[in-house]
Order: sequence, then C-alpha cells, then structure tokens
Amino acid sequence: MYKTNAYAARSATEPLSPFEFERRDLTPHDVRIDILFCGVCHSDLHTARGEWGGTVYPNVPGHEIVGRVVEVGSEVSKFKVGQLAGVGCMVDSCRTCPSCQEGLEQYCEGSGFVGTYNGPDKHTGGVTYGGYSTQIVVDEAFTLHIPENLELAAVAPLLCAGITTYSPLRHWNIQPGQKVGIVGLGGLGHMGVKIAAALGAHVVLFTTSQSKVEDGKRLGAHEVVISKDPEQMAKHVNSFDYILNTVAASHDLDAFVTLLKRDGAMTLVGVPEHPHPSPSIGNLIFKRRSLTGSLIGGIAETQEMLDFCGKHGITSDIEMIRMDEIDTAYDRMVKSDVKYRFVIDMSSIKQ
Repeated sequence: MYKTNAYAARSATEPLSPFEFERRDLTPHDVRIDILFCGVCHSDLHTARGEWGGTVYPNVPGHEIVGRVVEVGSEVSKFKVGQLAGVGCMVDSCRTCPSCQEGLEQYCEGSGFVGTYNGPDKHTGGVTYGGYSTQIVVDEAFTLHIPENLELAAVAPLLCAGITTYSPLRHWNIQPGQKVGIVGLGGLGHMGVKIAAALGAHVVLFTTSQSKVEDGKRLGAHEVVISKDPEQMAKHVNSFDYILNTVAASHDLDAFVTLLKRDGAMTLVGVPEHPHPSPSIGNLIFKRRSLTGSLIGGIAETQEMLDFCGKHGITSDIEMIRMDEIDTAYDRMVKSDVKYRFVIDMSSIKQ
C-alpha cells in the first residue's frame, strides 16, 4: 500500500481539505504514477458539492491527470519507469461487452465504466479516489501516453475537455472545408475550436459575449457570431455541416438546429441542470437533421486525440493554481471566470 496525500470534500457544504489514504499495491498490470498536474473539470465541482447526487464522502475529485511513471507491475508492457503518463475519466470497465470490445469503454453495457473518482473500486471495495492527490495506481489498459513535445500542465485538460470535443468531431467525420459551428467558449468550447480548426474545418464560434470575439479568433475560429443577435444568426441559416454544442445551461436548441444544412447534425456534450426546451420536431424532419449526444471517448480514441494534439501542437489554455486554492477556483468556475481551464500544480500539496 502507498500512503497518499490528497484534498477531499468531506461533505457537500464543507471546503475541500487535506486527506490521507492508501493506494493499493500494484497488480501485475498496474502502473503507479507520480501526479504532477491535475486539471479541474466542472464535473469535479458538481460531484464534490453533491449537485448530481450519489457522491460518497470523503470524495477526492480529479480526472485530468498527468504525471510520471514511478513503478510498474510485473506484466506491464506499455509503460516503463520514467515515462510520462496520463489518466482520464475512466480507470476500468467490464471489458467484455460489445462497446468495450469495440474500444468504446465509456458506453460500457456491462458494469458501466468505473470513474476515476467516486466509482466502485473492485480492489478496495470502496470508491475510487481521483487526481487531487500525489499519486495514483491504474491498470495500464486505462493509462495513456503523453506526447513529449507539449507543455505538460496544459495537456492535463485534454484528458477530459480534449477528448469530449475530439470524439464527436471524429465520429461525425469532420473534413477539411466543412463548415463547423462551436457553441460556447468555455473549457470544452475552446478545445472544440482548436481541434475543429486543426481538422481543416471552417470554424464558426457562437457566443453570447462580445468580449469573447477576439479570443475566439485567436483560438482558431474563422468567424464569431453573437448568438443573441437575430440578424447575425439569420445570415447562417441552412449553412452548417455540423455543430458541436458545448453549453451546459438550458437554452433554445432550435436557434442552432435551423442553421444546419439538410442532413446536418448537432451534438450536445453539456448536461444542463434543467432540461432544454423541447426542440421543434419539424426543424428536424423537414431537413433530415439530427440532434445527437456524445460522452467523452474510449481509451484508444483518447490516445489518438493525444497523438493528434502532439502533432498539431494543441494544448488547453490554462490558469495554474495551488491545491489550497481549489474552492476559490470552484467559485470562479461557477462565474465562468477562467480562461479556460484551471490546472492544479500537485507539488503544492506536498508543501
């Protein structure tokens, strides 16, 4: 067992505070990673504060993990001590159902995928503890290689925000020259803009904020549309091949559905606290448009995403924080006061 220092939520209302626990001994296929940086996802906040229900306390969040391998099990073949490694949203699945067999572990139909935190830990009988900690032990099958040419701290959010936007763009086969919309410029949206641009698409960012126009263009958008301006929206009716909607707040989906061409698709990747107003079925039927959803990505696709980002020099725009600043970061996230992802320097936990 490995003594591990962490920060944990003890209840839905208490600030996160120092917490000590033990990571399991290595099985033959495990790797032990010294965590260097951990991204801060909105899911961390929802779970720590009990907003989704089902949180088991104490809860150690964090599923955007990058670090260095310090020990490997006797049968590990993918990793060697000293290599960079990453862990995303999953640390296990049933591995035998059709989705797992197809490399789509996020849709596991057996036991469901095991979350990096607050998931059922078959090794301890408790729940999994995430990346707000000094180290983690993970099966090599759920561990990822990190490109050496990228800034390590800025890679961390790729393990969630990166794959959440890359997976639908790849699944809907975005090609150079296609017109692609990205709705929202937050942690997910800014990655969607970067990845869609790198795929060669003509990228149009939709935002409600005039202050984000220049930033959107800096990140790779060819055009920026203020979505609350009817005149600007009307200019784009029936013109998009694909729209990736990253907004997690309830809003009118029809405003964007009508911008799709015949056979166009819009994919939702944000889960709103309150349901979206029901979209007009006529807007779908009369242009054979599709309204779809997507959940993170499988392990193979996540590795593909990391390699793609390494090739194109893509990382997240980040703001570094200390571990003891996490609650302030959560409060700022609620106000969308971050460009565009907080990342924890895990050396600060040792201090």
